[in-house]
Amino acid sequence: MAQSLRVALAGLGTVGTGVYAVLTRNAEIIQQRSGRCVELVGLADLDLEKARALSQGQCPVFSDAMVMLRELKPDVVVELIGGYGFARELVLAAIDQGCSVVTANKALLAVHGRELFDRAQKAGVTIDFEAAVAGGIPIIKALREGLTANQIEWVAGIINGTTNFILSEMRDKALSFEDALAQAQALGYAEADPTFDIEGIDAAHKITLIASLAFGMPVNFQAAHVEGISKLGSQDIAYAEQLGYRIKLVGLTRRREHGVELRVHPTLVPSRQLLANVEGAMNAVLVKGDAVGQTLYYGKGAGSEPTASAVIADLVDLARLNASTGQTTSVPMLSYQHEHLKDLAVLPIADCETGFYIRLRVLDQPGVLADITRALADGGISIDAFVQKAPEHGMREAEVVLLTHRCIERDLRLAISRMVQLPSVLNEPVTLRVEDLA
Repeated sequence: MAQSLRVALAGLGTVGTGVYAVLTRNAEIIQQRSGRCVELVGLADLDLEKARALSQGQCPVFSDAMVMLRELKPDVVVELIGGYGFARELVLAAIDQGCSVVTANKALLAVHGRELFDRAQKAGVTIDFEAAVAGGIPIIKALREGLTANQIEWVAGIINGTTNFILSEMRDKALSFEDALAQAQALGYAEADPTFDIEGIDAAHKITLIASLAFGMPVNFQAAHVEGISKLGSQDIAYAEQLGYRIKLVGLTRRREHGVELRVHPTLVPSRQLLANVEGAMNAVLVKGDAVGQTLYYGKGAGSEPTASAVIADLVDLARLNASTGQTTSVPMLSYQHEHLKDLAVLPIADCETGFYIRLRVLDQPGVLADITRALADGGISIDAFVQKAPEHGMREAEVVLLTHRCIERDLRLAISRMVQLPSVLNEPVTLRVEDLA
């Protein structure tokens, strides 16, 4: 039997306590699968009493993860502290000490990934991050291993459970955004400050990592286009339903001839699509490969033990390596061999191509629809579907909803600018993107 894989765990929040529980409970089966004992040699948390209560004397505890790293010299550091500051310092220190790192910290990797992955590559260690995207769903392993024969064409995902829960409640119960958010907070799905979730930042961190794996590019979060759901109206959710769509916060990355689309925003998805039927706080990721076609990965995107499952899967991968050879990784961190990573251009949102949902108020008079259609046609944009809400009694205004065929967003924006100049158009139109994911 090979020597144990010595693991130091930093951060005993929701995920950290889950890792400790699953490693302890399933120690025997983990060893049977990995061929080595995955041994927790130390725990670190600012709350030292919490660490002691969890350890129950089974391993040393520390209030300072840096001290734990220096004193124990583990094989692997599991970083579950979160944030960009101390977590980055700890990961860099671990790499410099020759430790591999397992983390669930998507924000850290999205913002500082270029630095961290380069440093790990030069040090001959690895950063594994299955738990950083979609919790317990093995999407990282699928992209790095199961789909390696494929040219990935695009990836689209519902990768934030909080926003998916809010949108599900708005649709099912006709709630306002504010009421649905309050319900999510009451049930523990949303934080007291939900900004990272509802403004799409969390999902953008994740789709940035997915894009790197799918297309062999360094992480480039700063180039992502990010929109959240806080301005979404309940009437748009109702109209989408009437037209055969559901609105989801979708993270999408697509390889195109001149670069990569990298975006997060509310999206109309056809109701017949599997992705449209992911409800509540669940996550799902849809991957299109040239050989395999579409594959869907569905499950819990957060939570103590689902995320712990992904953390421990990374530890098992490390444990399976033959310690006697000194081999530190069998799979490249970002799927492609390091020398083949390329700085692909991330296309500005104006150059992205989607269908569009347009809602606007107009005067209820003859010729209005023809004028709107002409404004779109002048930009080469055709209409796919149309709904008009009858004006209320005595009112001379009507609400019109259009769906367009796929077009370049720059052309759509020019058409909208022509549209708002029409005397019959009474407001700045509401626009949302449409993806059929076919």
